[in-house]
Amino acid sequence: MSVYIARRILLMIPTLLGILFVSFVVVQFAPGGPVERVIAQLSGADTGGTSRISGGGDFAQRAPGQVGAAADAVSSKYRGAQGLDPDFIKSLEKQFGFDKPAPERFLLMVWNFARFDFGKSYFRDVSVIQLIKEKLPVSMSLGIWMTLLTYLISIPLGIRKAVKDGSKFDTWTSAVIIIGFAIPGFLFAILLIILFAGGSFFNLFPLRGLTSDGWSQFPWYWKIIDYFWHLTLPLVSMALGAFATMALLTKNSFLDEIRKQYVMTARAKGCSEWQVLYGHIFRNAMLIVIAGFPSAFIHAFFSGSLLIETIFSLDGLGLLGFESVLNRDYPVVFGTLYIFSLVGLVVNLISDLTYMWIDPRIDFEAREV
Repeated sequence: MSVYIARRILLMIPTLLGILFVSFVVVQFAPGGPVERVIAQLSGADTGGTSRISGGGDFAQRAPGQVGAAADAVSSKYRGAQGLDPDFIKSLEKQFGFDKPAPERFLLMVWNFARFDFGKSYFRDVSVIQLIKEKLPVSMSLGIWMTLLTYLISIPLGIRKAVKDGSKFDTWTSAVIIIGFAIPGFLFAILLIILFAGGSFFNLFPLRGLTSDGWSQFPWYWKIIDYFWHLTLPLVSMALGAFATMALLTKNSFLDEIRKQYVMTARAKGCSEWQVLYGHIFRNAMLIVIAGFPSAFIHAFFSGSLLIETIFSLDGLGLLGFESVLNRDYPVVFGTLYIFSLVGLVVNLISDLTYMWIDPRIDFEAREV
């Protein structure tokens, strides 16, 4: 077991390097880098994400003495840089690290990331680690609770549907599940706002943040109530599609196992239905459900919450990553990518170890990688 774990950890290194390398190469060819963003800001032509970031004003304060110093004497490789002082352009390149060749920048990034030094945001004047710490509670709340809610509902429901296959219960729950799967999460979120958050009918749930004002002064029990009060609508919106998928996956997995010979043998020996279902079938049927856990967790924890964070005004990692891509805030983009990838690899390893715990017949260490 220890050899397998060590081997998997060592394989994470080239995997992370590959992800960073491909992303770095793609970024080199992407138009509209941070230097061009600042130039567009100074010329008043920026309609992108940096126009919304207060930190960008630092450049605007320094520009007037440099803009127009050599109005028609500059021809720059950056779009819209005509009329700007070449020294100002060079100072921008140096500030963003573009005064170094690309290979040197990549190696420096890898060395810093190996020490978990992600640098500072280009436009927010704060470290990437600090930004992630600020946004992490929102994404953790959405991701962890949504995953738990999905599994706690979907697995019992899927087992029940498998046992009652073909019954009225199975038919009407399948209809509800298919409808739920067909409705986009963001559209359902808007519907919930209209119905329960002061849109047109009831005003039962808040629309902003994870906690109410003055939350730190609440008694401990009221803090918990207030926290889940704010999470109710976002969690329901996110869990709808995942809940439908997981319930059907669980049902089909159990149906496949129920029809196998060892189940009939267990019943012939006089085992109760409970013993057959949870003593013999459960472990085998849950393997395929566990296989989907890493992707479901990562999707819920990071990418899946983007639209929900936007709709419910929750400032989490999904929204941070999206805005950083729009703003060409490369330290934040690569820092979050590195952390997301590392977490994904670790969760995959945990998933494999869970396989072995559920079914001792599985031995990853004995096979060739």
